[in-house]
Amino acid sequence: MVGPDPTKTEQEQSRALPPVQPGAALEAIGAGAYVVDEQGRILAVNSHAEHLLGRRAGDLLGQDAHDLLHRGPQGQPLSTTECGLRKAFHAGNPAQGGDEYFARGEGSLLPVLWTITPYDIGGRGAGTLVVFHAQEQAPDDAGLRPQQATESLTDFERLALLAETTTQLTSTLDVDEALRRLVALILPRLADWAVVDLITERDEVWRAAVVHADGDTLTHHEDLEGPMPPVPEESPMPLSQALRGVASALAGPETYRGAPDSGIAVEQRRLFETTGIHSAAIAPIRSTRDVLGALTLGRAGKPGNFTVADLPLLEDIARRAGLALDNARLYQRQRKVAETMQNHLLPQMPRVPGLQMTVRYLPAPDASQVGGDWYDAFTLSDGATALAVGDVVGHDLEAAAGMAQLRNMLRAYAWSQQGPPSRIVERLDEAIMPITDVTMATLVLARVTETSDGHWLLSWTNAGHPPPLLVTRDGLAHYLTDGHGLLLGTGVRTSRADATVVLPPGCTLLLYTDGLVEAPGHTLDDGLNRLRQHAAALAHRPLPSFTDLLLHRVRPPGLDDVALLAVRTPARDRGNASRSGS
Repeated sequence: MVGPDPTKTEQEQSRALPPVQPGAALEAIGAGAYVVDEQGRILAVNSHAEHLLGRRAGDLLGQDAHDLLHRGPQGQPLSTTECGLRKAFHAGNPAQGGDEYFARGEGSLLPVLWTITPYDIGGRGAGTLVVFHAQEQAPDDAGLRPQQATESLTDFERLALLAETTTQLTSTLDVDEALRRLVALILPRLADWAVVDLITERDEVWRAAVVHADGDTLTHHEDLEGPMPPVPEESPMPLSQALRGVASALAGPETYRGAPDSGIAVEQRRLFETTGIHSAAIAPIRSTRDVLGALTLGRAGKPGNFTVADLPLLEDIARRAGLALDNARLYQRQRKVAETMQNHLLPQMPRVPGLQMTVRYLPAPDASQVGGDWYDAFTLSDGATALAVGDVVGHDLEAAAGMAQLRNMLRAYAWSQQGPPSRIVERLDEAIMPITDVTMATLVLARVTETSDGHWLLSWTNAGHPPPLLVTRDGLAHYLTDGHGLLLGTGVRTSRADATVVLPPGCTLLLYTDGLVEAPGHTLDDGLNRLRQHAAALAHRPLPSFTDLLLHRVRPPGLDDVALLAVRTPARDRGNASRSGS
C-alpha cells in the first residue's frame, strides 16, 4: 500500500507478531534463555533465566544485556572487545562458548556455558536467542543430564541442538517447511533415518516424511510415504503407543517379526526391511492440546543402538516439533478461513456492453499475508459503471472482514449519491472511523460512462493508492497520477480531487493493489516501471491473456496478496463505427 501518509508501515509493524509468542517457546527450552534485538536489548526472558540470574523479568526487559549481565572473572565490567559473547553477537552467526560470567541480581557471579543463534522477532527486525546454564551444573530440565543423553553429543552440543530446534521450528508457519527443518536438524547428527508420521485433522495417519542421510545428503523416500492404517486402540507396539501419546519407546527389526496386530505393524515391518534400520527410537509429537503424530529416529549404517537414556532428548525435540506444527496448523486454518471468506466476498463482474473486464485475486504464498485486498465493479443508478480497487491495512481475518465492510459501504454511497467519485470517497472517509473496524485503507474509485458520440469517459479519485495504468493498443503506457489524495482513516478532513480522461479506443485500464509492484530490496518506482514495461509489451494480447501473462511476469515472489481489475474499451469507438458504415 502506498500513499502520502507514512504511517502504513508503522501500523503493519505494530500489528505484526513473531510466528510464536516468545514466552511459550523460551519456556520449552528448559535452560536459561532470553531474546535480544539488534541493539542487544532484552525483549523476552524465560523463568529459568530469572531463577539462574536472581532477577525478575521486569528487571531484565528493555535492558542492554551486555551492560547488565556480562562480567569478567573478578566481576569487572567488560568492553565489547573483551567479551566473547558480545563479539559472537555482533558476528550474527550461531556460536557457543564458556568461561563467561553473568552478574546475578544480588551481586554474585554466575559462570556460564552459552549458545547464541539468530531468532525471528517478526516485524521488529532480526533478533538473537541466548541460551545458557551454570557451568558447574547441568541444566535443570529437558532431559539434558549426562546420564540421559546420546553418547555422541556433549552436554553443550545437546543444549545447542535444542536451542537451534526451537529457533528453526518456531520461525515458520508452514507445516512442510517445519518438517524439512526438523529432519535437517536431526540428520545425520543423531541418526541416518528420520520418519515423521502425522495425524491429520480427520484423525487419519499420514507418513509425511521418510528421509535418509548419506553424509550431508538427505534423500526423501516417497515410496515409503503416504497414508497409513488407523491407530489401533489397544496395541502395545511402539509406534501405535506413540501415536496415542502413551509413551516413547525403542524398536528394532525383531519388534515387528511376529504376527502383526494391526496394519500399522505391517507398515513398520516394511519400513525396517526396506531401510535396514537396526535400531530405532520413537517419541510422540504432542501439542498442548493433542497428539499430532510421532517422530522416529533410525540407525542403519550409523553404528550403535539407541538406549533408554536417549529418549529424553528425542522427546524434547518432538515436543518442540509439536509446538511448531500446532502453531502452523492453527495459522493455516485461519488462512483458509480468510481465503474462503475473501473469495466469497469478491463480486461477480457486471456485463457492460462495449467494455471487456477481467479480474484476478491471488492470495500471498506466505501464510501470514492473507487479508484486505479487493476489487469491485457495478452498475450505478444512472447507468454509469463504477470501478474500484482497494487495500485495507492488515494481513489477517480482521482485514478481510474490514474489506467487506468498506466495499459494501462504498457500494451504498456510490448508488445513492450519484455524485463525482471524490464526493463519494469523502463521505466514505467520514464514516470509516465511527462505524467500521477499519483503521486505514487505500482506494481508487472510478466512474466510466459512454458519451453520446461513442467515446468512453473515465473519472476517478485516488485515496493513497498506486495510480491506475492506462495502456493504448499501440503499446503506449502511462500512469494516471492526477486526482491523488490522502488514504482513508487518517482523521484529516480535506477536499478530494477528481480527474477525467477520455479513454482511447482499444486501450486497457489497469487497477491493482500494491502486492503487484512492491518487493523487498526494490523501490516502488522499480515496481511501477516494471509493470508499465510489461503491460506495454502485452498490449496486443486478448484481455484474459494480457492479465494472466502480466501477473506471471510482474508479480514479485509474493509477500502480499494481489487484486487486479483490467478494463478494455472497444477497438473503435461507436461514433467512428457508425460514420464509417454510413
